[in-house]
Amino acid sequence: MSTEPEETEPGTPEAATEGDTAEGGARAADGTAGSKAQTPDTGDTVGDASTAGSDETGAAADATGAGGDGEAAARQSEAEAELAAQRIERERIERRKAEKQGPIEAGGKLSGKAADLLAAVRAVESGTKPVATVFADPEPAPNRPAPEPVRRPQPMPETVVPSAPAAPAAESVDAVRGVLTAGGAPDSLAPQVAAALGEGADEQLRADPWLLLRVGGVRPEQADGFARALLGGEAGPDDERRGRALTGWLLEQAALAGHTALEMPALTAALAQRGVPDADEAVQHAVAEGEALVFQDALDPRAPAAEQAEDPEEGQERPVRVLVGLERYALAEESLADGLARLINSVPKDAGSAEEWERAAEAAKGSTAELIRATGGHGVTLHTGGEASLTELATLLRVAAELGLRAWAATHSPVGRERFAGLLDEADRPGASAAAQVTTVAGLLSGAEGPGRDADGALDLDLLIVLDTPQLGVEAAALVVESLPDGARLVLAGDPAVLWSAGPGRVFADLLAARVCPQIASRVPDLGPLGELVSGIGIGELNQVDAPGKEVVIVPVRDAGEAVHRTVQLVADSVPRAIGIPPEQTQVITPGHGGAAGTRALNAALKERLNPGPGRFAGFDPGDRVAYSPTPGRTLPGQVVKADAAGLHLSCAGADVVVPKERVEQSLRHGWALTAHQAAGGRWPAVVVVLPGDAGQALTRPWVYTAFSRADRHLSVVHGVEQALPRAVSEIQAKPRTTRLPALLAANR
Repeated sequence: MSTEPEETEPGTPEAATEGDTAEGGARAADGTAGSKAQTPDTGDTVGDASTAGSDETGAAADATGAGGDGEAAARQSEAEAELAAQRIERERIERRKAEKQGPIEAGGKLSGKAADLLAAVRAVESGTKPVATVFADPEPAPNRPAPEPVRRPQPMPETVVPSAPAAPAAESVDAVRGVLTAGGAPDSLAPQVAAALGEGADEQLRADPWLLLRVGGVRPEQADGFARALLGGEAGPDDERRGRALTGWLLEQAALAGHTALEMPALTAALAQRGVPDADEAVQHAVAEGEALVFQDALDPRAPAAEQAEDPEEGQERPVRVLVGLERYALAEESLADGLARLINSVPKDAGSAEEWERAAEAAKGSTAELIRATGGHGVTLHTGGEASLTELATLLRVAAELGLRAWAATHSPVGRERFAGLLDEADRPGASAAAQVTTVAGLLSGAEGPGRDADGALDLDLLIVLDTPQLGVEAAALVVESLPDGARLVLAGDPAVLWSAGPGRVFADLLAARVCPQIASRVPDLGPLGELVSGIGIGELNQVDAPGKEVVIVPVRDAGEAVHRTVQLVADSVPRAIGIPPEQTQVITPGHGGAAGTRALNAALKERLNPGPGRFAGFDPGDRVAYSPTPGRTLPGQVVKADAAGLHLSCAGADVVVPKERVEQSLRHGWALTAHQAAGGRWPAVVVVLPGDAGQALTRPWVYTAFSRADRHLSVVHGVEQALPRAVSEIQAKPRTTRLPALLAANR
């Protein structure tokens, strides 16, 4: 086997991946309402949403149905607990929304489309239509305490078992099924429509057929056909209902691509390409009906407001951008910004004197000492670094415990949790066991793991270290920050070079750019050939490295079929024989789920070789490796134990999980092969990265960095993309995401 990619001219690769969103829709609509999701080019911002199913939204889209109907379990599961915590956060957001219903003085100096939107919204404030929009034009202010959050998530007693979402009544489902049949839509969508629309779903759908777009996987052209079948000639491209529904759908697609909002020109351009004659009016209707929010953010919120001239008409206006977004993400960003400001501007709780913190720092070295000092004196600290930097965080957790702090660490995945707990064990940390002080973010929020909550609903701790922060979406980040008590210390740590979260937002990158709190960059290098290779990728260089112990192996292939064959050979034979790592400790990573060498094809081949069987339970057999998505955006590696009437029994990082049979298809995949997003936050002794010839267009520097850095001892690269790989490393950065967090953070300074 060669240790260097072949230097040949690249071809013209095809699209590398198939969207998860499309696949989820196909399942839901029996292949009709879920045709392959390919949005016509609507500009860079919105157009990214059409390809979101490649890798960036794979984990989220895979789990679209994970929170669906199911019987209440005999005991609380992690998935149910997390869903309950999310419901509590939704209640808090609703209260926050209610407080913001009054008239808002903003936008007095707007002009053009922004002024028109503001006027349209204020025109309906008389009460004829609900007003559910917020115009925010925050003035930069000196450091000030942020307001106390309206309501923190409340503690969940262990004796309370949150029930699964109630299934729609059979009568409601039957009524919806009749409407769907009349419009030529698959009746299999009936449960989803009934759940999405609630009471009177059939009448709502008959009155507004475009409400069908609220079901995941349904495309605008399919909703248009459904509307024409029901309404006949009344269903035209200029229908107000159509424009409003398309506005919401485009914002949902943008969220799948990572955006928390869209700039007004991008949104109206996308609507125009969808055949909406008056895109501005469509947005106005969506805002007036409370289906979207509109904001104006200063382009440079840190700059002082322009001084007004004697004549107010001649005063200079602050440059702003007009954004439109969905309520849940907009309010989550606001909640996150307020919560961070509260922690930054509050005095950390007394736990160890300044002298004790300084002595602890002096006993450490380099960037570890800097991290200890920053944590001791500040409410929020950012820490950046690669895998080796985890030792600094382990030292910080040990120091905090010795100073009397109730200190915990939270990781993105169970794999990361076990790895970090192992570092603590190596450090011989006194007190409670290491595993007891490390949790996953999901387990922390749900109450299934971690310190629990105090009487006020706040997490019962003094210091929280969040690892893998780049994988933290804006909603999860808001939940974490809002759950911390006043005076708590928060350390957000991660590798800024890895992929951003599968869900909307780019929390860690936005925080680093805002510079609102201390930032400590680790100077502990990742050693060995793998460390050298990954470090080079992080700065845009794909270097040849010396790998005397076969730490890095390049396996050239000509086509996707050969890629699958060589991957199976590596996992089953070559790596165990040459490196001594068994197949169960080797993880395959590929750019997407579809295609001849995507996760579906690779998992089928690997199952046939490693655990052949008939797939007696929805395609799965005992011993199968699986990727379980309990909620959108989360993937838990596991293994099938057995199947019975209760569902499919899994072992996920030592925890027993039961997946009800009605949720298996939506929330489970085979897991020998994952996408990079699914693998983020985990490490394995051996990793095989598969890059077939058609994957070139899917590659970016963060993708390559994330995939290659999952390997602990050995990395095999099944290489068929020729020069697309070095070009991606040197030239192709992550696609930008539109977020409001930087402006909100600057306004709270």
